Amino acid sequence: MEFTNQFIFFSGLLLCLSILAGIVSNRTGAPLILAFLGVGVLFGQDGPGGIVFNDMQLSYSVCSFALAIILFDGGIHTPLQHFRAAARPAFSLATVGVLLTAGITGAGMWYFLHVEWLYAFLFGSIVASTDAAAVFLLLRQRGVQLAPKLSHTLEVESGINDPMAIFLTLTFVELLLAQNTGNTWLHIAGDFLRQIGVGAALGFAGGRLLIWFFDHIKLDSGLYPIFALAGGLLVFGATNLLGGSGFLAAYITGLLLGNHEYKAKQVVQQFMDGIAWLSQLGMLLLLGLLVTPSELIGDIPKSVVIAGMLIFVARPIAVFISLAFERFSWKEKLFIWGLYT
Repeated sequence: MEFTNQFIFFSGLLLCLSILAGIVSNRTGAPLILAFLGVGVLFGQDGPGGIVFNDMQLSYSVCSFALAIILFDGGIHTPLQHFRAAARPAFSLATVGVLLTAGITGAGMWYFLHVEWLYAFLFGSIVASTDAAAVFLLLRQRGVQLAPKLSHTLEVESGINDPMAIFLTLTFVELLLAQNTGNTWLHIAGDFLRQIGVGAALGFAGGRLLIWFFDHIKLDSGLYPIFALAGGLLVFGATNLLGGSGFLAAYITGLLLGNHEYKAKQVVQQFMDGIAWLSQLGMLLLLGLLVTPSELIGDIPKSVVIAGMLIFVARPIAVFISLAFERFSWKEKLFIWGLYT
């Protein structure tokens, strides 16, 4: 009983402090994500809080759950006309851009830090994805006005870039675990096609099914947002069980639902916005608790080298090549590079 009460108390305390830290970060211009992570680190093993937390399996489950909600909410708040207008540049950034970022970062680690090439490209794949959604939300809150095509590209790309990064990460994990790589590449290619195909198909089917339910079933107003959340999670879980990309499916489901007119739509959008914020807060706090700064001191020099390669080499090359045939000015491309770093 005492443990339960302590858990509830510290959960509420961490969330309240994170929100207050977010207010401070908005006023000072500090990255919002860094503020949330910082609260987790302060309450972690090396901080004043002294909470020892190292459960990787629980962290993976919670973060996957949170990302599914965030992407579902991202789809709900993306107008379909924005998606169509920005599909080509966003898809290029989310595929070619992520691939180039992973490849260049991995090659740099292999050449300059002498890391075994499979481990180097695995690390490059892990850091290749971007979190443009959170940064773009911060820009909107601070009143920054962007050109429509630029803002739409950033919104859409933030919702579809995860499958490629996840695919690359799983690819190199499988290569590291494989005893005989002769058939591994065929397996990887088939897995990629299955993830994209099943994810897109079930995302579309799930979105259409949710729309049908909202059009034909009457519920109390408070149950509509809960039903929408349950439907998004159901699609996410079912897609993963069938070998598809649950993240892509969740985004597509949200995209279809968000662009359909139905009863209690505004209530659903407001509810999902709040749940997405809670998911992001919880995920970043958990990641902050996992950090043990005293164990990272020895890796600072290598980390600085990797960060430099990622920010000043891999990201700009990936952005400018991915958008080479798009009608963005060089200033807009520089802005995208700066946003992604």
